[in-house]
Amino acid sequence: MGIKSYRPLTPGQRFKTGLTFEEITRSKPEKSLTRGGRKHAGRGAGGRISVRRKGGGHKRNYRQIDFRRDKRGIPAKVATIEYDPNRSALIALLVYADGEKRYIVAPSGIAVGRVVVSGPDVPFEVGNALPLEKIPLGMAIHNIELNLGRGGQLARSAGTSATIVAKEGDYVTVRLPSGEMRLVNRRCYATIGELGNKDHMNVSLGKAGRSRWLGRRPKVRGTAMNPVDHPHGGGEGKTKGGRHPVSPWGQPTKGYKTRKKRNVSSRFIVKRRK
Repeated sequence: MGIKSYRPLTPGQRFKTGLTFEEITRSKPEKSLTRGGRKHAGRGAGGRISVRRKGGGHKRNYRQIDFRRDKRGIPAKVATIEYDPNRSALIALLVYADGEKRYIVAPSGIAVGRVVVSGPDVPFEVGNALPLEKIPLGMAIHNIELNLGRGGQLARSAGTSATIVAKEGDYVTVRLPSGEMRLVNRRCYATIGELGNKDHMNVSLGKAGRSRWLGRRPKVRGTAMNPVDHPHGGGEGKTKGGRHPVSPWGQPTKGYKTRKKRNVSSRFIVKRRK
């Protein structure tokens, strides 16, 4: 998928770029696999903001994605490649031999008419899902399970893939897109290939309004606030506040490690990300 630019007829179009979407074969989603979703604007169950700078944005329908790939041994034909406003990757509609339809995140190179299948003894082809113990070393994979049967949780965004680097005992060592090396149970499933829509990261929004369409609200610097609102606020002229950078609640930022020292999952991390 390529990048297109626009004639600068307005200031907002001068630096704006967008995707060409030539891979997409259908504009409307499968109705049986969509549901409406409420907007929470960064608020948790108690009604308090837990994630700042969220709100607004265009109305969306949620597409129900099959991250588990638990329909074993039944071949499915790729019917359409579609855009999903809820994620950076494209999605593919699968029609199984028994008539059931499901969405998956679309890997690079998959096309309408291709047949994919999941199971322990399926071929090593793009879009097929296998247990990690069956996948050869060095092969690119995505949609990796962390817990058996829970569904893929790792390497699900556009253009990403992970690599199997070692196998020993009940665990497989996987190099994640961040550079982290992690142990994953050998029976967990993953999908062959890297995810498509690589050019997603190269798109320039071009104007603030386009960011608001995505539900992203403005970010205000702490030094521009008052002392009552932020530890960096106040002072005559521009000032650093006389302290290292912190969040509004005083938590150090920019390099301060917030991971729990006794986190249970730390024993599965062979090498931390850079």
